[in-house]
Amino acid sequence: MATEDKTGIRLEDGGFLAVVLIVTMLFGWLIAPFFGAILWSLVAAILFEPLTRRLSVRIGNHPNTAALLMLLALLALIIVPAFLLGIALVNEAANLYLRLREGHLDVGQMISDVREALPTRLRVLIDQYGNTDVDTLREMFGSGLATGLKEIASRALLFGQGALSLLATLGVMLYLTFFLLRDGQRMGDLIKAAVPLRPNLRDALIHHFVIVVRATMKGTVAVALAQGTIGGLIFWMLGIEGALLWGVFMGFFSLLPAIGSGIVWVPVAIYLFVTGSIQQSVILVLCGVFVISVVDNILRPILVGRDTRMPDFVVLIATLAGLQLFGLNGFIVGPVIAALFIAVWKMVAELRAPQPEPGAELALEDQPPRDPA
Repeated sequence: MATEDKTGIRLEDGGFLAVVLIVTMLFGWLIAPFFGAILWSLVAAILFEPLTRRLSVRIGNHPNTAALLMLLALLALIIVPAFLLGIALVNEAANLYLRLREGHLDVGQMISDVREALPTRLRVLIDQYGNTDVDTLREMFGSGLATGLKEIASRALLFGQGALSLLATLGVMLYLTFFLLRDGQRMGDLIKAAVPLRPNLRDALIHHFVIVVRATMKGTVAVALAQGTIGGLIFWMLGIEGALLWGVFMGFFSLLPAIGSGIVWVPVAIYLFVTGSIQQSVILVLCGVFVISVVDNILRPILVGRDTRMPDFVVLIATLAGLQLFGLNGFIVGPVIAALFIAVWKMVAELRAPQPEPGAELALEDQPPRDPA
C-alpha cells in the first residue's frame, strides 16, 4: 500500500511527482553556473567530514570551530598551493611559447637530429614507408605545440578578465564546504529520508557513491599528484627544460588507464638517447620504470583497495567522456557516473535473479540421504 502523510498526499501520486520533478529540474538549472563549486564542496565534505567530526570531539564538541579549522587547513594545504601552481604553469607555458615563436626552440631541427641519429637501416625504412619531409613535420608538430602552449598561456588573461567570477565561485565553494563539513551527517540523513527508494537500495547507492568519490580522489588524484611531482623533479634534476610543464602533463596522463605518464617520459628518453645524451636517457628510463611507474602499483592498492576497482577500459572511456563534457570536473563526474551505472545494473540483476520458493530448502532437507551403493 502506498505511504500517506497527514495531509493525505501520496508521493506516488502522479501530479505531485511531476511537480517534484519540475521544481527539482528548475533548481538544478538555477545552480548550474556553480556546478563546479558545488561538486568540489561535496567532494571535500565526503573526504574530510569524518575527520572534522573527530576533530570536533577532540576539542570538546565544537562543530563550528572544527569545521572552520578544517576549512583553513584545506585552504592552506590544497587551494593556495594549487592556485600558485597554476600561476607558475601559465608563466612557464608563456615563456616556452615565446621561445618557440622567436625561433629559440626549433621543432624541425629536433626532428632532424632524431632522424640523423637513427641507424641507417631504420632511416631507409622510414624514408621508404614514412613521412620524412622535415618541413611538414616542423609545421605539424610546431603548430600543435604552439597552439597548446598558447592555450595554456591565454588562461592568464582569462583569469584576469574573470577574476570576479573566479572569486565568486571560490567563495561559494568555501562557504558551502563549511556547512557541509559542519552539518554533513545531518544533511545526509535528511536527503536519505527524502529519497523515494527502498531503504536497502537507497543505502546501497549512497554508500557506493561515497566509496567511488573517495576512491577517485584518494587513489586517482593522489597517484596523479605523486607521479607528476616525481616526474617533474626528475626532469628538473636532469636539466630538461619545462620540467614543471612536463610534470603536470605526466600527472594528467596518469589519470588515464592504459596511457599513463609514460606517454611523456618515454619519448623524451628516446630523444635524449638518439641525440647523444645517453646518461640522461638511461637515468630517465630507470627512474621512469622503477620510480614513476611503480608509484601507481604501490599507492593505488593502499589508498583504494580492490573492492572499488572498475575495468580499465570503463575508467578510460568514462574519464575521457567526462573531461569532454564537464571539463576538469569530468575526471570525477565521469568515473562516478560509470560506477553508479554498474552498481545500479548489478542491483537490477540481483532483484531479477530467481529466488528459491518458500519451503524448497526444507523439502530438500527432509529427503532421506541416498544410498552410496
